[in-house]
Parts: sequence; structure tokens; C-alpha cells
Amino acid sequence: MEPVIGYVGADVPVELITAAGARPLRLSGRPGADRTLGDRYLGRGLDPAVRSLLSRLLAGEFGHLDGLVVSRDCEASGRLFYALRELRRVDPAVALPPVHLVDVLHLPHRTTTRYVLAKIRQLRATLESWTGSLISDEGLAAAIEAHDRLRRLLTEMAALRRRGGLSGTKALSTVAETTALPATRAAELLESLLDEEHPPVPGMRVFLTGSGHDSPEVYAALEEAGMLIVGEDHDWGDLLWHRKVGAPTELALAERYQHNGPSAPRASIRARAAHTAAAARECRAGALISYVREHDDAPPWDYPAQREATGLPSVLLERQPYGGLTSEARTAIKELS
Repeated sequence: MEPVIGYVGADVPVELITAAGARPLRLSGRPGADRTLGDRYLGRGLDPAVRSLLSRLLAGEFGHLDGLVVSRDCEASGRLFYALRELRRVDPAVALPPVHLVDVLHLPHRTTTRYVLAKIRQLRATLESWTGSLISDEGLAAAIEAHDRLRRLLTEMAALRRRGGLSGTKALSTVAETTALPATRAAELLESLLDEEHPPVPGMRVFLTGSGHDSPEVYAALEEAGMLIVGEDHDWGDLLWHRKVGAPTELALAERYQHNGPSAPRASIRARAAHTAAAARECRAGALISYVREHDDAPPWDYPAQREATGLPSVLLERQPYGGLTSEARTAIKELS
């Protein structure tokens, strides 16, 4: 039976997990589910998506994991790692897998590349110890090609959505499915989807920015209100496949993760605004929605520059519940349309 390695955050080099002969499983929260355990260990002042994820992990909802890799892609992920490490130390009876932190920096410097390369080599050694399998250079090259193929197919799916042939809800749900499958099976899933007939999906074409979405509830609510989400700039969406690795080397892998983005927690306001404007134009969006969950502090700082850069009718929906929309947000959406 193949090992299963859980991971948190899009900064985790999943190619290494595949090259180790394991199945990568991206962990997520679940809106509406009990968050008592996550609240107990992380406090109620942190992103509820991460608190929900921890609750699910402690409840055993992800099944057996041979290891867990957490990226320091935002403050909440960092605090999750330290909580997990401390829980394993003080309460061995809690059924938690070994955990490893990957710290990928996104500065455009050669020294940053060397730093990220060192972190990738550390993760490579950790995965070898967890799985008992040596990661050969040939195995890494094959894994890079498999995941780049998956990214190419996700890019094709994004193009289909931009043409109006796929709803944002369906696209996001499909992405979530791929993060729970081996890369080859995920590619087969996408090929099957792309081979289907896709009649036009109606709705006001919207580009979504702000917080990330690890579940489809918000997308579904927006699209039920007459929107059609044709693109986004979070790492469960377009940022997940935005950049390919290319060359079959550790260095290329390091550079891919170093330069991927720009994400709200780690990028400058200027970089975010430029990326959002370019992506919204490519999607031919007619409006911009910035959806911001409670306790997610970064996106509201980006919004004024994004609104100016896109020049689109825009609305900022702040302090939203995980997986939901407040009544005020629903009113604002109606006014936008």
C-alpha cells in the first residue's frame, strides 16, 4: 500500500512526495463542521479555515498519514505547524503523523534561491526517511514531468472556464479533487472533463480576489446570485498551476516555488495589483470581487490598488464567515450586478 503524505499550503513541493513513491494529499477545512479542537489549540483569533483543518486532522478525518508537510505560506500555517509539533511532544497519545515545515521565500534574489534549494533538499531527506524510499534523480524528473502535465491540463481547464464553458464552482471542485489523487490519476480526471461537451454557462463575468477557498460554498453562493467566476488569484485556483517547473532538476524545482505567486500573504501590494489586473483582463472579467474571511488580514490592504489597476466595478466583502456570505455581502453583490 502506497504511503500517504498530507500537506498544507501550495508552497509544498508535491513533486518530491510523488518521487518518494507516496500519494500527496492536500488537507483542507470544512465549513460548517465542528471546530472545537482547532479552536482549543489555535485560539479563535486565527483564520477559521486552518482551525477547521486542525479539527479534522485531530478527528482522524483524513485517514492514516505517514507524514505531514506544512508550508510557511502565511501566519496561520506557521502557527499550525508549531501547534502540531508541540502536540506531538506533550501528548504522544494524540494520533498525529510526523510533521515537517517547509519555508519557501519569494524574494527575487539568488541568495533566496540557494535558501529555498536547501529547504527542498531537507524535505527530500525527510521524505526518504518517512517512506523508506530513496528519491532518485530519475524519479524526481518523472515526478516533475507528471505534475507539470497536470498543470498544463489545469491551464486548459482554466481556458475552458474563461470561454464560459465551465462554472467557477465546478472548476474549484475539480481542483480540490486533483489534490487528493496521484498526479497521473488527476491528469486522467482532467482529460475526461475536457473531453466532455460544455454548453455556455450564464452569469456576470467576475474575477475573484482576496482569501483563498478550499471548498466551493462561497463560489456556489456567488454564482447562484448571478455571478460567473471566470478567474481568481489564490492558491486553490489559478496560482496553483500558474508556473511550471520545466527542467527536471532540484534547482528548477526551487526556482518554481520561489517565484510562484504572487499570493496575498507574501507579495507586495504593487505585485498583487499588477497580477490581478493582468489576470482579470485575460479572463475578460466585467467586475472584481474581493472576498475576505474573518481573521485574514492581508487582502484588504491589496484591494484599493487592485480596484484602481483593474478599473472594474468592484466590491470588498470583509470579515466574511468561513464558507459563507453575510447578509450585507449579499446586498453588495446585488448592487454590483
